[in-house]
Amino acid sequence: MAGPAGQVKPCPRKGIFVKRAAMVAMAHASEEPAGFALTLEGEDAALSLGARLAAVCRPGDVIALWGGLGMGKTVIARGFVQALLGADEEVPSPTFTLVQPYDGADATVHHFDLYRLNDPEEAFELDIEDAFAEGISLIEWPERLGPYLPAGRLDIKLSPGESETQRRVQLSGGGDWTERLKRAELHD
Repeated sequence: MAGPAGQVKPCPRKGIFVKRAAMVAMAHASEEPAGFALTLEGEDAALSLGARLAAVCRPGDVIALWGGLGMGKTVIARGFVQALLGADEEVPSPTFTLVQPYDGADATVHHFDLYRLNDPEEAFELDIEDAFAEGISLIEWPERLGPYLPAGRLDIKLSPGESETQRRVQLSGGGDWTERLKRAELHD
């Protein structure tokens, strides 16, 4: 946790303060975001979005899924995981477990639901820093991470569309996300 003048406060858990300092530094890195807007027509379109993103992701990627209840965050995560592990893979919302790992061929996908966190520090009990470093992280309710949300992430912001099943989607991210979103054919 950052203190005055960027100092790092020690944590009761040995060694964690170094990881937290690195995560805060990652979260404050400046990158110019790229953005695209989409409209999804129903659940199949949300599943397809997840699958297209899975095709261009790699270990170390963090995808933040923003939106209210019922906006399709878990459906996009399901499409992502099923694209990597097969359509028969069950992908429930990790609302009560907070994190559900899925072992893929190239990386472990960590599906986080942080809705029940009361403090960003609680995410370290989920080993989120290891997931960020070694796996692919899909995060529902990313605002609960506060200063620990990495800057180089892909943000997917979901909002209601013109009908009950339609969703507006804003995709934005720094680094090479523009090129990867184009490869996934998620551009204007």
